[in-house]
Amino acid sequence: MTDVLATRAMDATGASYFDGDVPQPREVTLALTQGQSLLEITLDDGQVVEWPLTEVRALPDISGRAQYVLRWTGDPLARLVSPNPFLLSALPQATRRAPPKGRGRLIKWAFAAVAAVALQIFVLVPLLADNMAKFIPVDGEKALGEATFGHIREALDDTGLSPIEVCTSEVGTTALNKLVAKLSGDRAFRQDVTIAVLDHEMVNAFALPGGYVVLFRGLIEAADGPDEVAAVVAHEIGHVNSRDPTRHALRSAGSIGVLGLLFGDFAGGAAVLFLTERLIAAQYSQAAETAADEFAHEALEDAGISPAALGRMFENLQGEHGDRSGVAAHFLTHPAMGDRIRAARAAVDPDAAYGPSMPDEDWAALQNICK
Repeated sequence: MTDVLATRAMDATGASYFDGDVPQPREVTLALTQGQSLLEITLDDGQVVEWPLTEVRALPDISGRAQYVLRWTGDPLARLVSPNPFLLSALPQATRRAPPKGRGRLIKWAFAAVAAVALQIFVLVPLLADNMAKFIPVDGEKALGEATFGHIREALDDTGLSPIEVCTSEVGTTALNKLVAKLSGDRAFRQDVTIAVLDHEMVNAFALPGGYVVLFRGLIEAADGPDEVAAVVAHEIGHVNSRDPTRHALRSAGSIGVLGLLFGDFAGGAAVLFLTERLIAAQYSQAAETAADEFAHEALEDAGISPAALGRMFENLQGEHGDRSGVAAHFLTHPAMGDRIRAARAAVDPDAAYGPSMPDEDWAALQNICK
């Protein structure tokens, strides 16, 4: 029965072949060869084309002539057209979907594209940002910090009606500025340190480009004393001194730009929100965090405040919120919290006579800065 079907299938009456190069049909004769594993197509000029039967697929006849159109998966353009219905009976996989061509090459290109994006975001953008930060003028850096501060106030407002309030109690602000002056000493910073407190329960503090240091009311309330707040302020001043916020902002903006090109956020709305979030929960490199801690130890020591205060603040946050949640990410990230606590303790001079960072009345004023 198989031989009969094969014989009837090979009746090439009316069969035509299109090679895909010339839009002219060519008369052909058909035969099964090599143990009926190949469909041999002999053209009118004697040329022979061989199609493996397992790789021949049937296509719908869009011409409406009730003919049978076949293709070989190895040639995307060539077509064999025949009115013989028995031709399909000799094809074991006529109706099976053809495997996609170039899958391996497509996977390689996909991996190459991902690698290229990763190279830009994690290597080229940080390198470019670090170099660009050196050439940003002070006024430009200050303007960047002011604009970012405004976006952060808007992003943290739960009502959507007005930006979150900046605490402006005169006596509290005076106490805070005196603390900044005490910690800065006679150091010559590239830009003056501008400090502000936001009326929000978040336990957080961060630095922005242009010398801005931002505290949250929640952090002041979580501190056991003024020295812990002073230690956090000293740490953030260390980031300002190293211009970490500017480099971080440029890196984030560069990464957002690359991703925006990929995903089509040309308007930049999502970019602003993402950049704001990244600066609120700034996670600097291990080297930058260690350098800011070391600056804080030195600044506290020079101001006559025990460097152990930074370790106590970390212990307080760690005990209340754990190592990875609840508090600003950059307080509870690398280096390990235990290492930072031990480093703060090791910076204490056993022969030094340390005093409080501020008098009791100033501490009381700072605690009520938002009232």
